[in-house]
Amino acid sequence: MEFRAKERVPVLTGVLSVVSLALVFAAVGRVLPTGLLPRSESLIELIPHLNTVISLTAILTILAGWRWIRRDDVAKHRLAMLTSFALFATFLVLYLYRVSLEGPSDFPAAAPESVYLYVYLPVLAVHILLAIVCVPLVYYALLLAATHTPAELRRTAHRRVGRVAASLWLVSFTLGIVVYAMLYVVF
Repeated sequence: MEFRAKERVPVLTGVLSVVSLALVFAAVGRVLPTGLLPRSESLIELIPHLNTVISLTAILTILAGWRWIRRDDVAKHRLAMLTSFALFATFLVLYLYRVSLEGPSDFPAAAPESVYLYVYLPVLAVHILLAIVCVPLVYYALLLAATHTPAELRRTAHRRVGRVAASLWLVSFTLGIVVYAMLYVVF
């Protein structure tokens, strides 16, 4: 029996989503074996700053992809969205590395508790929720694009799902930058 990805996009989306989210939760829960990871203190300290630059760049590539598809430039749209996904994957690898070794970042003790409770935690919660929701949406849109011609894509949910995924992705990346600012710039 021949495996046909085109007919199995929902299943592949589910598998990739479960694996990706399991890795994230395992890293945050510190259950990944870290003995095999090389430890670089300078890289660990640099990752939040690198990931912010990656997030800003991803925001720009998502916006560019949106602009190009509105102009019916499929080739540039595809390149922008693949670049956005590559940036996200790079972000995720760096994040998993850092969190596996260090755990999640602590909110600075010098900051007011009211800021922590009423600003930081809600922003962080929405950022995390959107990041989780985005994973299957992004995989689904990308897998549809990878398995269908542009003409076939018009008859799929790619446009609708892609629009929602890109919107949520933009908000999640933006809130991630706000979290970074509260952890490393403001406080």
